Amino acid sequence: MSKFGVDLEVHIASLRRYARALLRNNRADAEDLVQEALVRAVSRSDSFQAGTNLRAWLFTILHNVHVNQVRSKAARPAEVDVDDVESKLVSPARQEESVELREMMRLVDALPEEQRKVLLLVALEGLKYEEVAELLGVPIGTVMSRLSRAREAIRAKLANEGGVALRRVK
Repeated sequence: MSKFGVDLEVHIASLRRYARALLRNNRADAEDLVQEALVRAVSRSDSFQAGTNLRAWLFTILHNVHVNQVRSKAARPAEVDVDDVESKLVSPARQEESVELREMMRLVDALPEEQRKVLLLVALEGLKYEEVAELLGVPIGTVMSRLSRAREAIRAKLANEGGVALRRVK
């Protein structure tokens, strides 16, 4: 991995955060997704060009692996073990911030996938619009409009439901 010229741990943490968000906090599947993406990156390291954006290259690989997994799972129904979700159904949130975070994630999860991906990449991962456009293979204007629609949809739902207010990220 010396070809990359950086410590990959920094990028792996970002990949894990994005994978968990994509997979709605399913840590096991998120770890599998990151591992598969890293295996592909290592096996195809010869296609990485030194001096280019390693982070964007890794996110592109992770995105493509995720898309492939979603397509393959579409033919099979999802199975959920009751033991895995029982504690989430029984235990109420004990802290206000936890409730606000869950409410926000519920709203984010309800967004169309195109809007959710853009919102997560920009707001959670801090990628630039140009990087998101390249990663998703869409024009920058599409990134901006999807992000705007996602933010507006969340604002509207918060206003209608009397939920937490959006705060500007510094």
